Amino acid sequence: MATVLDSLAVPRSSALPSSAFAPIASSPVCFLSGRRGSMRLPEFSGLKIQPSLASRSVAAAGRSSRVGRRVGGVVCEAQETAVEVSAVIDATWQSLVLDADTPVLVEFWAPWCGPCRMIHPVINELAKQYTGKLKCYKVNTDESPSIATRYGIRSIPTVIIFKSGEKKEAIIGAVPKSTLTTSIEKFL
Repeated sequence: MATVLDSLAVPRSSALPSSAFAPIASSPVCFLSGRRGSMRLPEFSGLKIQPSLASRSVAAAGRSSRVGRRVGGVVCEAQETAVEVSAVIDATWQSLVLDADTPVLVEFWAPWCGPCRMIHPVINELAKQYTGKLKCYKVNTDESPSIATRYGIRSIPTVIIFKSGEKKEAIIGAVPKSTLTTSIEKFL
């Protein structure tokens, strides 16, 4: 998730009525501190401020120098946050994976697995890239060991592609996006 504002400089409290800070101060994720009145605002997804340096030339006393100043741009990330890879459990396996009308990519993972955390962003990108053509799900092998056992999962992360309820291909390990894309394209 993106932070809407990292920090915000607020005029001294004597310049503003104390009631102006009431909604902010009562929020559990905000804080006010210091003499300058800096505060942290709650996190939101969808918008992000991207700071950058804008430089301009300043001519002073016959010399030219470059001065940098921070400027920000607001970027809408709604497209990035729209697709989420859902979890599948024993109760939903049949309906979501085996009875699906499109090919399905399933990532077998566990929260303690480092390589699994490395491949999560790749799976999220693929879910966005193939929206409408491919369904992407994840199975926590600690919570649903029977599914992992049924498909012979001995190492995680393992990605299996299903089509018409049948296991078509398995990719073991944290592999590059290009490897997964090549496998997906075979079944679309």
